[in-house]
Amino acid sequence: MARIIVDHREKRSGIIKELAKRKIDVEVQQLITADFIIETKDSNKVIHNVGIEKKTQADFLNSIIDKRLIKQLIMLKENFSIPLIIIEGSDNIYTVRNFHPNAIRGMLAAIAIDFQIPILHTKNYRDTAALLEIISRRLENPKKHFSLLKKRKPVSLKEQQEFLVESLPGVGALLAKSLLKKFKSVKKIMNASEKRLQSIEKIGKKKAKDIKDAVEKEYE
Repeated sequence: MARIIVDHREKRSGIIKELAKRKIDVEVQQLITADFIIETKDSNKVIHNVGIEKKTQADFLNSIIDKRLIKQLIMLKENFSIPLIIIEGSDNIYTVRNFHPNAIRGMLAAIAIDFQIPILHTKNYRDTAALLEIISRRLENPKKHFSLLKKRKPVSLKEQQEFLVESLPGVGALLAKSLLKKFKSVKKIMNASEKRLQSIEKIGKKKAKDIKDAVEKEYE
């Protein structure tokens, strides 16, 4: 099980006691950045360093006003391979205090899009402790890698050929058929020069280069 380092200011929240009940290895420290740090090594021997900033709904709103939140987000991004934000509370955050809804929406959007930090929501300290346990357990398992191609089963050789050509950059169903009609085989398409590829309608210099790059450049 991963070790969870908890900031000493969380002693009153009840989370530390709840984590202890779950038999999780907890170490209390005075943290400069984040409220929780999860350090673990998965079965592939990859070290993960997760920094979690936990805020109650009221503190989240206060930190927008005094601009603490922006500094904390920057610190999370700079110091942890996986930064997370937990917002704790079961009230409607838009009615917690007299706060313009667009200011809240704007900050949530900035966290998710500008900082690219996931936002997780919990109901109370017990829920937060349970989530921390789930995160720590999940980190110990190797990551699954997902294919970027749509999963479908071609039922004929013709469809298999079209499927392969459609996977090329900027090539859709109609263009795949045009390429196959012109070059007659997938191999000849892959071996074609950029100039020959441009002889097909809707393939310009950029698209031809992208196709050749995808086919010829070494995998990194």
